[in-house]
Amino acid sequence: MVAIAAALGGCASSAADITPNYVSPVIYQSYTCQQLALEAQGVSARAAALSGAQDSQRTKDTIATTAAVIVFWPAAFLVGGDKQTAAELGQMKGQMVAIEQASVAKKCNIQFQNKPPPGPA
Repeated sequence: MVAIAAALGGCASSAADITPNYVSPVIYQSYTCQQLALEAQGVSARAAALSGAQDSQRTKDTIATTAAVIVFWPAAFLVGGDKQTAAELGQMKGQMVAIEQASVAKKCNIQFQNKPPPGPA
């Protein structure tokens, strides 16, 4: 049981569980509403792609861990998720928050669907 718990702890996180990194909205201060909208589209598309990749890796890790624990439990310690994808997804989520904050300040009315929870103030 300890091996199972340790192995599952190394699995990739769900995309929904990855918190946004802080990104200052000041970097978008000079953007027009149109530029913010274009940036929002690009960041949103990249975040969606990363979310899919992260969730796919989580599924693969879970399957590999389950098989490793059942067949050969020491192999379970080799499952580690994709930290680079998770880090980039956290960055994209942070940019989404910053773009939305800049949009509010400029009264552009840009909002993301299923947006991440707000980052640190």
